[in-house]
Amino acid sequence: MFLSVRELELKKVRFEETLAPGQLSFELEDVKQAGPLSAAGEVELISSSEEILVTGHLDVQMEGACDRCLEPMGLPVSFDFDLSYLPVDEAGGKPEAEIKSVDTGIAYYQGNGLELNDVLREQVLLSIPMQKLCREDCSGICPHCGQNRNLTKCACRVDAVDERWSALKNL
Repeated sequence: MFLSVRELELKKVRFEETLAPGQLSFELEDVKQAGPLSAAGEVELISSSEEILVTGHLDVQMEGACDRCLEPMGLPVSFDFDLSYLPVDEAGGKPEAEIKSVDTGIAYYQGNGLELNDVLREQVLLSIPMQKLCREDCSGICPHCGQNRNLTKCACRVDAVDERWSALKNL
């Protein structure tokens, strides 16, 4: 759905989108969309600055592999969003300046409007944790035998030795 500045000049636009898995490309190797993405909200234009405000709620079930044990896991994504977009020419021509905390919530759009699917895709990508864990106390995989330590206790003996200090053993 394209959010046109001209249309927003006339009225606020409400949206309710449901996107099946595969309709948005997240371009992630280890995470994919497992269920429909549903989003609802409202878009309005502040005509004095041509700022587009997008508010709403998003729900989607993503899935990926735990970073420690590599077991498949669900990543539920559900949150409210309140976003501000300014025309890209608002950023151009200004000298470099320190970014204030207020400015970190502002993004930019180019042309005659904004593509809603791009906004939703970006918000989902930002909500996925950098380290995905199936549970907080995940023990991971044994580096010696490859057993999943959450399922079985392996008999491997782990000696953490820093090879840089091995010359001291000969003294």
